[in-house]
Amino acid sequence: MSEDTLIPTSEKPAAYRVLARKYRPKDFSDLMVGQEPMVRTLTNAFETGRIAQAYMLTGVRGVGKTTTARILARALNYKTPEIDKPTIDLRVPGEHCQAIMEGRHVDVIEMDAASHTGIDDIREIIEQVRYRPVSARYKVYIIDEVHMLSTQAFNGLLKTLEEPPEHVKFIFATTEIRKVPITVLSRCQRFDLRRIGASDLVGLFTTILGKEGISADPDALAMIARAAEGSARDGLSLLDQAIAHGGGVVEVEAVRSMLGLADRARIVDLFQRIVKGDVAAALEEFGGQYEAGASPSVVLTDLADFTHLVTRLKFVPDAANDQSLSEIERTRGAEFASSVAVTTLSRIWQMLLKGIPETESSSRPAGAAEMVLIRLAHAAHLPSPEDAARRLLDLSNGDAQQRPSPAPNGGNGGGAQASQAFSSGSTQARGSDMQPAQRTTGNGATMLRAVPDVAPPQPVAVGMTETRPVEAPAAKPEPKVSVRSVSDIADLCGTNRDIKLKTLVRGFVRLVSLEPGRLELNLPDDAPKTLVAELQKKLEDWTGIRWMVILSREPGQPTLIEAETQAQEKRVSDARQDPDVAAILARFPGAKITDVRIKGPEPEEESETLVVAAAESADGDILPGDDIEH
Repeated sequence: MSEDTLIPTSEKPAAYRVLARKYRPKDFSDLMVGQEPMVRTLTNAFETGRIAQAYMLTGVRGVGKTTTARILARALNYKTPEIDKPTIDLRVPGEHCQAIMEGRHVDVIEMDAASHTGIDDIREIIEQVRYRPVSARYKVYIIDEVHMLSTQAFNGLLKTLEEPPEHVKFIFATTEIRKVPITVLSRCQRFDLRRIGASDLVGLFTTILGKEGISADPDALAMIARAAEGSARDGLSLLDQAIAHGGGVVEVEAVRSMLGLADRARIVDLFQRIVKGDVAAALEEFGGQYEAGASPSVVLTDLADFTHLVTRLKFVPDAANDQSLSEIERTRGAEFASSVAVTTLSRIWQMLLKGIPETESSSRPAGAAEMVLIRLAHAAHLPSPEDAARRLLDLSNGDAQQRPSPAPNGGNGGGAQASQAFSSGSTQARGSDMQPAQRTTGNGATMLRAVPDVAPPQPVAVGMTETRPVEAPAAKPEPKVSVRSVSDIADLCGTNRDIKLKTLVRGFVRLVSLEPGRLELNLPDDAPKTLVAELQKKLEDWTGIRWMVILSREPGQPTLIEAETQAQEKRVSDARQDPDVAAILARFPGAKITDVRIKGPEPEEESETLVVAAAESADGDILPGDDIEH
C-alpha cells in the first residue's frame, strides 16, 4: 500500500450540520425572504440613528425570531477597520460577528425564559446591566420565549427596561405575544415576523439544493412547503428528511410516502366525485388512496385545502399563480371555480371542518373518513337553505294562482269563466294526484309539499254557474289564560307554583312588546342564558297556544322589581312632602320613613296613606315609631 492511500488518523470527517443550521441567515439580506417590512423598518432606523432600547420579536415557530435577534445584536456591535458604528450592511464580517452568530460572545447574553422564569434570574440581569460591555459596543440581552416569565419577573424588569443604561439593549422573542403584559410591550418596539409564503419557501429550497448539488422535483418541493405551514425551520427539517429518504434525490413519491400524503391529482379526482354526488366512486377513490399509504385525516385535510383553493379562485383568479400549486391544481381548480356554486363549496368546507376532528379522534379513522365522504356526496344535490325556502315559496304561490276564484252568481259569461278556471285548475290538480306529496326539482332533488284533499269535480251544465263553498280559515286556538303584561306572566308562574321562574321574570324581564303568542323582551347581561327557552316552554304549557319569545336589543320597560322600587321611592318622596309627616320628622331628629303603604278604600271612606316612621334614640338605636295615618 502506497503512502498516498494512507489516511492520517488525526483527521476526522466533519460533523454533519442539518440544513436549518447550515443555511441559517447571517445578515439582513438573507432575512428578506418573507420579512421585508421588518427589514425595511430596521434599515431606516439604523440609517437615522433612531435605535430603540428594546425590541419585541413575535411570530410562529421557525420564522427566524432567534436568528433575527442575533443578526440585530451583530448589527448593533458591528465593527471593522473601516466602519465603527451600528449598521445593517453586514456583508463584510466584523470583529464580533462570528462569535455573536455562534452564540458565544461575552457581551451578548442569551437566556431561555422557559427554563429561567423566576425573579431571581431577572434580578441577576438587573445587577449586571450596570457594568459596561467587555469588548463590544453594547451589552445585548436576548431573552427567548419571554412570555414564560413569571409576573414577579416581569414586574422586576419594568424599571430597567424603561430606563436602561445607554450601553444595554434588550431583544425579546416570543410565540405567545398575548401572554406578555402590556406594560412590557409598551416599552418595546414590536416586530411581527410573518409566516413565510409557500412560494418563498419553494424558492429557498431550490437555492439551497442548488448549493448542495441535489436534484429535486418541483412538485415535491411544493409538498414540503405546504407541510411546513410558513416555518422555514420546519421546511428545512422536512427537506433534510426527504433527502435522506430519497437517497440524495427529492422525488414526489418519496416525499408523499414520507409525509403520508395523498396524490394531489387523486385529491382533485376525489373532489370531482363528491361534487357529482357519486358515493360509490368517491369511496373507491378513497380506498385506493388509503391502500397507497395516505392517512385518512390527511386526505380530508387536503380535500379541505383544495375546496378552499377552488373558492379562492372563484373570487381571486390571480391566486393560480402561486408557485406551490401543481399544474393540475391550477387548471382543474379554475374549472371547478367556474362551475361549482359558492353555497356548495361552503357546505363542503363546513362539513369537512367537522369531519376532520371526528376522524382524528376516532378509533377507526378510515371508517370515520368514509362516513364523512358519504355525507359530502349525499349533500351534493341538496339545495341550500335559501334555495329551499325560495322553492317552497314559489310552490305555494303557484298553488294559490292555480286555485280558481269563486264566480259571481248569474250571467252566462261568469259561468263560462268559472267553468274554464275550474277545468284548468282541476286538470293540474289531477295531474299531481298521482304523487300527491312529491314534486321533483330540476336537479333531481325531491321536494315535499302538502296537497289538500280535493273532491272530484262534478259535471257542470253549459250556461250554469258553479257554486263552490268557500273554505273558512282555520281559527286560531284560544289561550287557556289571558296574558297581557309581565305581571300576568309572574302571576301565572305563581299560580303554577314555579317560584324560581317567577323570581327570574320579576328580576330580569324588560318588556318590549307583548301580544298573544308573541313576547319580545330585553334581558340584562347577568340574566340566565336559558331564561328565554324556559319561559317559552312554560308559556306554551300553561296557555295552550304556541309562543314565540324574542330577545330584543331595545331597552324595554323596567322590570317588575325596578318598577316597584321606583313606585315606592315616589311614595316616600310624596309622604316626605306631607306637612304632618314633615312636622314629625322635624320634631324627632334622626327619625326616617321606612315604609309607605296605601290602604284600600273602605265603604263610604276615602283611602288613607299609612306612613311608618322610626326614630333614633340618643344612643343611636332605632326606635319604631307609631303608624301615622292621614
